[in-house]
Amino acid sequence: MLIEEECSQTVKAASAEVSNTCSFMDSVNQESIRNRKTDVNKNKSPEKETNNNIKNKKEHCESCLKEQKMTSENPTERRRSSLMESIEWFKRTLSEPEFIMYGNNEKSKGEIHKHADSLLSTASGFTNYRGLLNLCILLLALANTRLFLENILKYGILIDPVKIIQLLVSEPYSWPNVILLLVSNIFALVALYNEKLLAKGWISENTGFGMTVVNLVLCLLIPSTVILVLHPNPIFSCITCGIYSMMFLKLVSYFSVNRWCRLQRTENTKIKRRKSLSVSESMLKSENGKPETLLVSYPDNLNHTDLYYFLCAPTLCYELNFPRSLRIRKRFLLKRAIEMIFLSQLIMALVQQWIIPTVNNSMKPLSELEFPRMVERLLKLAVPNHIIWLIFFYCFFHSSLNVIAEILRFGDREFYKDWWNAETVDKFWKTWNVPVHRWCVRHLFKPLVKRGYSKMFASVAVFALSAFFHEFIVSVPLRMFRVWAFSAMLGQVPFSLFVNKYCHHEKYGNMAVWLSLILGQPIAIFAYVHDYYIIHYAAPT
Repeated sequence: MLIEEECSQTVKAASAEVSNTCSFMDSVNQESIRNRKTDVNKNKSPEKETNNNIKNKKEHCESCLKEQKMTSENPTERRRSSLMESIEWFKRTLSEPEFIMYGNNEKSKGEIHKHADSLLSTASGFTNYRGLLNLCILLLALANTRLFLENILKYGILIDPVKIIQLLVSEPYSWPNVILLLVSNIFALVALYNEKLLAKGWISENTGFGMTVVNLVLCLLIPSTVILVLHPNPIFSCITCGIYSMMFLKLVSYFSVNRWCRLQRTENTKIKRRKSLSVSESMLKSENGKPETLLVSYPDNLNHTDLYYFLCAPTLCYELNFPRSLRIRKRFLLKRAIEMIFLSQLIMALVQQWIIPTVNNSMKPLSELEFPRMVERLLKLAVPNHIIWLIFFYCFFHSSLNVIAEILRFGDREFYKDWWNAETVDKFWKTWNVPVHRWCVRHLFKPLVKRGYSKMFASVAVFALSAFFHEFIVSVPLRMFRVWAFSAMLGQVPFSLFVNKYCHHEKYGNMAVWLSLILGQPIAIFAYVHDYYIIHYAAPT
């Protein structure tokens, strides 16, 4: 207690001394101001000395106040204040530019040195890293070549191009898929004649809408029932379910567009669409003359030719008049056909040689839930799976769809955009599959927004529909329902919000998109293969 009283008395004495010093400083300051006003012609050197004295006394006063404050504070507050000062200093250091260069950057004749940054510094403005990109490509090629050689040395040559054909011919339960593809014409014809009845006014709009709903439900229900009952080959069943999914989306667009035409026909307006020119048309216009400009109006479009052209065209959105090219470019068609055949065979070869052995070797770690081994198998599967996925993208979206478009002289060839530069998840799904994106915007997103729903709700509805069809294409052929694909697609909504909130820089956003593609697909493959193996091949306990 005596020590505390002595410390408090010392602090009070110091504060009194500081206050006396501050009052003296104020009096000196006022006196100096009066002297400057009365004696203007005095020499400058005494004025400087007075200012220096005042400045020194002021600094002394501030230091005394600071010492008083430091002595009065407890050790915790002193440490906190020193920590805050260190943090502020660190922030100022980081905010400074990496390099500040003054002077002329041009080098005079005969000079050796000039003002210049190192090329790898951000201030240099150097952006040409093409050589390093080539190095990364070579390292990637060498690493994958080593993995491929290791696979061949371990398993031998597993590639058998004829095996798929033999599987189709030898297994009788694969033929229901062929029959289902033929039966799909019934749903198309029902949609056509339903539209004809509506156009002639023989049935009401409500009746026509009900028939359309029943037709669309059966379009998904019948193939699912046949596949689940007869158990055909899962690979061909996936293709069948994919074709029926496209049929469903096309028939929805077909009904919607014709309904818009009927509604506007009541206002005595003919529905037409001016024909747009493709690149081939604009290039050949001067040589072959003007393109055909004959437009079809409603209800003249309700015929078999128009319907089957739409069903075969590489688009999901129906129009009365599609953009058409002038002629079939035979050289372009031949290139795309060769690419399609070669890449499809390459995909099957990589699956046989690389994917199937890796998945088979992963059954034990998956069944025993050995987490380190599961992660190792996941990373081992990620590279070949992603390579196959990239080859599939080029084979389907570029080669195959261009072959179909060239044969049909379909003018709109924008099947994809630069999805590889996507900085957000939203941009990836907008540019990865343009036909599906256009259908979702035209027939789901905009109608929901016009009905008063929020854009967030409409986006979730779009992802939910996409998740349903992903699950339909996978679960029905495998005859098991684990909703892994549904959850993965619906999980894109929170993942998109996360990327938009935390990955502000475009580089980090693009890396997040690529990482989800590289690791997301192998996780889904392992999940379905594990469940399929447990259900169909694991011994009962």
